[in-house]
This record gives sequence, C-alpha cells and structure tokens, in this order.
Amino acid sequence: MEETGQSILLVEDDPALALGLSDSLRFEGYRVVHTAKGEKAIELAKSEHVDCIILDLMLPDMNGYQVCETIRASDPILPILMLTARGQEADKIRGLEAGADDYMTKPFSIGELVARLRALFRRAGRSVRPSSAEIRIGDINVETGAQTLTRGSETEHLSFYEVELLKFLWERQGEPVSRDEILEKIWGMQANPTNRTVDNLIVKLRRKIEVDQRMPQHILTVYGTGYKLVP
Repeated sequence: MEETGQSILLVEDDPALALGLSDSLRFEGYRVVHTAKGEKAIELAKSEHVDCIILDLMLPDMNGYQVCETIRASDPILPILMLTARGQEADKIRGLEAGADDYMTKPFSIGELVARLRALFRRAGRSVRPSSAEIRIGDINVETGAQTLTRGSETEHLSFYEVELLKFLWERQGEPVSRDEILEKIWGMQANPTNRTVDNLIVKLRRKIEVDQRMPQHILTVYGTGYKLVP
C-alpha cells in the first residue's frame, strides 16, 4: 500500500488491539505512533506533529476525556477520533463536548475506521485553509478560517463543529432551522449523533456568544422546530 504521508497517534492500552490497529493502519499507508498512556499522548501530540489522534477512553493513568480536553486547549484543529467499549449516549455526548471530532464504539471494522479517518482528514483540510470569511453577531466577530471568536480584546478558539454550526445558521439567518437539518448538515449520517448533541452544542455556543445565556438575543430557540440566528 502506498504511504499517505499522514501520521496517526494511536492511544490504546490493550496490547493486542494496539498491535492489530497499528498493523492495519500501516497497511493503509499511515505512519503510526503508539502509546498506552494519556500523559505520554499529550506529550506526543505536541512533539510528533501528528495529523490525527485515535484515542481510547479508558487509559491506565487518566481518562480519554481529560486527554482530549488537554490537547484541545492547545490545538483546536487536530482531528481526534475517540474509541470506547461504552455505547451509552451520555458517553458519546461527553466525548464530543470534550473536543472529539468523532466517536466509535468497540467492536468496529477497520473499513469503517479508515472511512472515518478519511472524513476527518477532509474536514481538517477545510479547517486549516486560509479564509477571510467573517461572521458578525452583535459585538462578536467570528473568523471561520482561523476558528476564532473575538469580543473586544478577548479571543478564544472554536471547534470545527461550532464553526460549521455558526456558518449554517448564518446562511439561514432569521429562519428556523430544525435539529434534523443541523444533524444532517453538520455531522452527516455517519457520525450518528442525537438531537441532544445539537442542543449541547447550542448551549456551548451560547456561553461564548450571549451576554445572558438565560435570555439569548442571537441564538434563539424555536419551540417544536429547532433554532434560528438573529445577528
């Protein structure tokens, strides 16, 4: 198999699974860096310049949520795919809220894993392209290419999904947009999120955009439908 030139950091403490995944991913042309520890993963994410992280939730020294949040604090763009034996909706939501871009429940096929990795690389390619696109919402300025939100002198990073949701609502500003439309547009069918995932992402955006989250002025709930954006 021809090398893709892309590097993957595999964070998995099950030796047999780690070996099998490493061999399969190398066969697909990826360079694989492996560790079984969360702290080492955080170090390698900075030193190895990897293109994607496959992150197990259950690790011996710290859980995958903590690893994900720590890496996200310094790199808002690096694709992270979370692996877990858990299939509970709450775990998936927590993983996405921690900053994971996608979520797979064990057992899974290598074919599906590779397909999801390719999708993540496509998204990451869109995320890092230079862009002058700006969205103005009240006193907030959002740079979609840089994935930043600025109010006054304060700037913070936005996740890929937060930017994509804002862009979608901006395109339809003033119109009610259903949760189903958001799910299909932002995640697609493959990620298989739930309506609650949309609601949780809206809550996160309101924390960053609204002056008073209890009385939002820009991201409004349309009861029985979904949401709409009022710039």
